[in-house]
Amino acid sequence: MFWRTALAALLIFLNCVVFVRMMWGTTGILEYRKLNEKHMQLTQELAALEKNNVDLSQEIRLLQADKAYIEKTIRHRLHYMRANEVLYLFDASDSDSSSDTVESEKSVKADQN
Repeated sequence: MFWRTALAALLIFLNCVVFVRMMWGTTGILEYRKLNEKHMQLTQELAALEKNNVDLSQEIRLLQADKAYIEKTIRHRLHYMRANEVLYLFDASDSDSSSDTVESEKSVKADQN
């Protein structure tokens, strides 16, 4: 009878040790949840980077082939203008526009000469 009780106590102790290692060990459930969360975060980041990559590839193709897009990009980013045009740049703090607008608004007016 003593051996049965001792064996039962030993098995209960081993079960407790296995449970503790399963929960809080280096390969336990809590660590698994952390790793799973990190995996989901990295998957989302990868999807965002892939979308950004596709957008940049499309822009590269447009810049290589579409002259109208090249002109639009140069005029918008570098504030270039054609002959007989006047360029007006407005500071964003002076305008009452929404926060979606770019820092400087561009308005081009043909010269009336």
